[in-house]
This record gives sequence, structure tokens and C-alpha cells, in this order.
Amino acid sequence: MEADVGVISISGAGPAGLAAAITLAKAGRRVIVYERYTEVGNRFHGDLQGLENWTTEGDVLDELAGLGIAANFSATPFHEVVLFDPEGQEHIYRSEKPMAYIVHRGALPGTLDIGLKEQALAAGVEIRFGETCRKLPAGGIEAGGPHGADAIGVGYLFETDLADGAYVALSNQLAPGGYAYLLIQGGRGTLMSWMYADFHNEKQYLERCLAFFQARVKLDMKNPRRTGGAANFLYPGSARKGNLLYAGESAGFQDALWGFGMRYAMLSGRLAAQALLADRPGDYDSLWRKRLGGQLRAVLVNRYFYQRLGDNGFNILLKSIDHALQHNPDGRRWLHRYTRWRLWKRLCFPVVNHLYHSSRRAPDVGVAGCTCTWCRCRHSAL
Repeated sequence: MEADVGVISISGAGPAGLAAAITLAKAGRRVIVYERYTEVGNRFHGDLQGLENWTTEGDVLDELAGLGIAANFSATPFHEVVLFDPEGQEHIYRSEKPMAYIVHRGALPGTLDIGLKEQALAAGVEIRFGETCRKLPAGGIEAGGPHGADAIGVGYLFETDLADGAYVALSNQLAPGGYAYLLIQGGRGTLMSWMYADFHNEKQYLERCLAFFQARVKLDMKNPRRTGGAANFLYPGSARKGNLLYAGESAGFQDALWGFGMRYAMLSGRLAAQALLADRPGDYDSLWRKRLGGQLRAVLVNRYFYQRLGDNGFNILLKSIDHALQHNPDGRRWLHRYTRWRLWKRLCFPVVNHLYHSSRRAPDVGVAGCTCTWCRCRHSAL
């Protein structure tokens, strides 16, 4: 592929790539997005996911609107979440403002992916589907998704008669080092186990998750379909190589504790585009560190300690939430405080960052012949 003079090239038509493309096109630049699949959202099939809404005082949809990204996709606010501790006891947390918005992912009408594609095309972006762009010698933006698998998710998509709800279970018996969740919205549901260890036994953990939610919330699934994916967490020393800027999951920008990444993706795509518009790609690192750096470092410290403590760490976390909410019952406010870049996290981060090893640095690529999500993701990441 030869570089087109005056064109800004983007690899990947996910939230990060399309947010960058929308920003650039609205500023009058010609943009070509290369997407290896034949449509946006190919990794998903109507999956329900949470668009995080607590890391700032303001609302995430208002922030996106300020960036020129409209909410032309289904975004259902949820104000209540039920958390189950390792012993199966429920803790209910509520907030007047939305804790998150449930969005749909994939190539279906109303999904986040289709909404962003429509905005990009309306702004004049050219999207070349079915084209793989492995190198951008003239620079541009790399937004092609995760380059490894620090965590894997396995689960089901289904229809159900259950009322809308958001449920999270913290237990190493259901998701080692991670969490399981069940999201129900409008008669559709997603059940997932996100594991940070013991990946080859994914089927066993998924069966446990299904049995757990069937017992706790009387889950019934109609027309279940398997789904899965991978997540890569990293606090990079730099998110650029010369004039090539890495955005979203390609840079490792994702919440290392809870896995949220869509907000980080769109924000980092926007910041990468701003750096290129100013013809100052070297400014990109300072831009993302100013807006995202504190949050990314804070959640990496959170992840390290709770993963080391196991189920005891989850119990400590829930007890601290319960204690805090006795004084202020707003769950969103507690989450906002918890993800802030505080003094003790600043002191711990250099040690944690040294001890933490992202899978993109790991030399192994899984077990030959194994079909678990870990092995598939590790092979495809090479």
C-alpha cells in the first residue's frame, strides 16, 4: 500500500479509530480508515457493554458531544448495580446520576459501532473494508484493537423475559482475578466471565457463572449464543512511534480493574487526531497523559493489589464501599473517588508498574492445538 500525499491514514474502524476519523474529517482533512473486516463491530454480535460514567463529575455523553460525537446509538442509563461478594451475598448500590450507559456492540442497527460509522461517513471519511493496513510508513493512527490478552472473556448472548438489570459477581470461583457480569436490557442479555488467570479452564468457569446467576436471579436464557474476547492492559512509556500514534486498546488504554475501555478509546482517538491536526505528533503523549494518565495508573494500582489479595481483596473492596455509603449513599460518587489519582497510588505506582507484566511482553503464544480463547487471541495477536 502506497501512502497518499495529504491523507491521514487510520488502521482500525473501532471506537478509537472512528472517533479520530470524525475529528479529522470535521476539521477538513481527508481521512482513510482501513478495516480488515467487512463491517464495523465484527468482534461483537449485539453484546451489551457498559459505557463508564464515573471517572469525571460530568456525564460521558455530554463529554462526547463536546468532542463532536453524537449519541446516535442506543445508550440506556442504569442507576443501580447488584454486586455479589465471594460468598454470594448481594450488595445493592444506587446513584441519582447514571453509573454507566448500556450500549450494544456489533454491526446491528442502534449499536455504538454503527452509530460511529454513520457519523464518520457523514463527515466524509473513507472506510476501506476488507483491507488490512499493517504499516503506516508516513504515520497516522493505529487503532486496530488489543495486541495481547491480559484477560479473556467468555459468555453468552441471549433473549430473556427478565427485567432490566446489571449484576456483577466478584469471586475467583467464577472468574479468577476478575469478575462475572450479567446485563439485561430490553429483553436481551449478556453473561460474561472475565478471567485474569487460568485461561485454559474457561469452560469450567463459564458453567459456574451460568449456574450462579440461574440460582441468584432466576436467569432464563432463550436462544443462547456463545461470545468471547480479550483485553490488554498497559501503561505505556509512550503511545507513539515517530509519527504513528496508538489509540484505544492498541495502546493498552483500558480500565485494568473493571475492563471498561470505550470511553478511553474515543477520548484517545480524539487526542491523537488533535495532535496530527496541529502537525505536532510529539504532543500526543502529553495530551493523553494529562487526560487519561492519572486514571490509567490509578486502576492499574487497584488491579495489582486486589489480584494479589484474591477473594480477600474483593471482600475488602466491598466492605470499604459499604462503609463509605453509610455516610453518602451515592455509588457513583464512591466510584469517582476510587478511580482518582491519589497520593498513596502515586507512591505505589512505580513499584506496581515495575512488577506488572502485560501479556504483550510474554514470549509464549499458548498451547499448541488448544482452542481456548487465550490461545486463539495469543496466536492472532502475532
